Amino acid sequence: MFILSFLGAIIDLYMSHLSYVISVSNQKGGVGKTTTAINLSSFLSVENKKVLLIDLDPQANATSGVGVDHDKVGHDIYDAMTEKCAVKDCIYPTAFDGLHVLPSTQNLAALELELVDHVSRETYLKKLIEPLKQVYDFIIVDCPPSLGLLTLNGLVASDYVLIPVQCEYFALEGISHLVSTLESVRLHLNPGLEIAGILLTMFDRRTALNREVVDNARRFFKRLVFQTIVPRNIKLTEAPSHGIPILLYQPNCAGAEAYLDLTKEVMDRVKG
Repeated sequence: MFILSFLGAIIDLYMSHLSYVISVSNQKGGVGKTTTAINLSSFLSVENKKVLLIDLDPQANATSGVGVDHDKVGHDIYDAMTEKCAVKDCIYPTAFDGLHVLPSTQNLAALELELVDHVSRETYLKKLIEPLKQVYDFIIVDCPPSLGLLTLNGLVASDYVLIPVQCEYFALEGISHLVSTLESVRLHLNPGLEIAGILLTMFDRRTALNREVVDNARRFFKRLVFQTIVPRNIKLTEAPSHGIPILLYQPNCAGAEAYLDLTKEVMDRVKG
């Protein structure tokens, strides 16, 4: 009897593959959101994790940022979410063995209008990726820079949300609004949603204002703020134009070191 119980526990452990879904979200553009999604995904993959990067932004910058040519995408996330094809047929490889991407194209821009009258329109992505949790250790969702229906789908599907914040004057006001929205999502749609952390980006230590934003963020949001701060770094801005993450473009630069540190922090936080 004991042996049967032990074998049952082992089978249950095998079947219940632990997967984490993390949305990278901020309603403000230009804060390093897609850069964070791309580089977090690539660094997780070299930590021997199986990672799926979902590009939920019609601008499709995460797609091109990992080397997938928009013109060569046969099926994208729009096709999967509108059930034109199976999600497995929309997933593409990248330069990293452990990293795949579910790409976006401009077609996705029409999805919000198409879903607006549908029942449970906020849960389409959640249902789509449920079987993928048995395949991937981490699913990273790059949300569009808005709080519309696409972002809502990302948040409802996620266990955690990571919030990049540029070190600038109005940054904290925007984050307070986003945190309020997250509370509403948690209350009405996804009670399990947690904030993985607030990531301060584009930091220039020579600027007094940047240092003040960091101090204010840590004082106001306390432990929600990651210890890692991503510096303003020219190599980080150049890498997407080459269609590769910073890990392949310039692995020894300050930006790459910051995203390596962030990856370790994220792994500690979601498993803690």
